[in-house]
Amino acid sequence: MGYALRVRLASFFTGAAIASAAGLYYLQKDYAIAHHAISQQMDNFYKSLDERVSTLEKLKTGEAPKAVEAADSA
Repeated sequence: MGYALRVRLASFFTGAAIASAAGLYYLQKDYAIAHHAISQQMDNFYKSLDERVSTLEKLKTGEAPKAVEAADSA
């Protein structure tokens, strides 16, 4: 009875260790994929924001001479 119990416990702990390792590998892979997706979204957001700021700066520099001309005429 003692020998069979030891074999069963050894098998159980071996299976638990393998399942744990497989689960950790899966979680690490899932984390890497999620990190890459969020990083890509933030890169797209920053590019969009940079384009918006550039457009606003172009509009601002384009309107500044007009305001100066109007002030000189008055």
